[in-house]
Amino acid sequence: MPASAGWHYATQRMNQFHGETLSWELKDGCIELALHRAPANEIGLPTLAELEQFVAAHETLQHTAHALIIHSTVKAGFSAGADLRDLYAQANAMGFANAAPQVRDFLKRIHAVMNAIDGSPLTTIAAVHGVCFGGGFELALTCDLIIADKLARFCFPELRLGLIPGFGGIPRLRRDLGNALVRDLLLTGRSLNAARAQAVGLVSQLVGEGDALKVARFTAEQVKKFDRTTSAAAKRFIKPIPYAELEQEIEIFCDLFTRPATEAGLRKFVESTDKQPYLP
Repeated sequence: MPASAGWHYATQRMNQFHGETLSWELKDGCIELALHRAPANEIGLPTLAELEQFVAAHETLQHTAHALIIHSTVKAGFSAGADLRDLYAQANAMGFANAAPQVRDFLKRIHAVMNAIDGSPLTTIAAVHGVCFGGGFELALTCDLIIADKLARFCFPELRLGLIPGFGGIPRLRRDLGNALVRDLLLTGRSLNAARAQAVGLVSQLVGEGDALKVARFTAEQVKKFDRTTSAAAKRFIKPIPYAELEQEIEIFCDLFTRPATEAGLRKFVESTDKQPYLP
């Protein structure tokens, strides 16, 4: 096989992927990344591994695309956040007091993924419905635009577990919105409905139930009209990545994780018999 033919075949393979937790496809210059891990797109090691595959493919796909849409095919919503059951099981097996190095490694990997999406030269759009909590909220915050249907809800529930958000959410939210709202979300654990989220500037477009992906596709078509180099330059100017604060967040999270209060909070979550224990 000629070298050029091999490169073309490899590129075609990068254009689409279907995994255990997510899939993606490049079509007409737009990458659509779909989350599909039931019941609520919890982000654990399987999702992280496939997100890392996506980031590797993105290095090539970004040269032929103009936009990236992240959405969910799961009825419950965009994402309920980190896979807390998996996190608890791993920490419990080795002892919470000894778990900080493993937790730090996981966070550094997820931060690398989030930073890659945040820093993408493409215009990135989160099409959100239903629950968008914790780590799922943090994934949405890496995107340039959040388009939400009217039933979407946003929340950082981590303090109930003895933790702070660990996937980069607070530095990114502080970058985008006022400190009063950041403190309210972080310290109360309350959720924002979609209308309130639009009113405070978190959501760029509020749409009808079930219409977020459709409107995101319309928006991606609009973006296609503009010069990619100009769009990427504008994005770098208005959306700096707060690397120092992100590193600080990892260390605070790891320090808190080894405390008995965190172990108790996670155990309570894991042992809950509620159908949707992630809801406030």
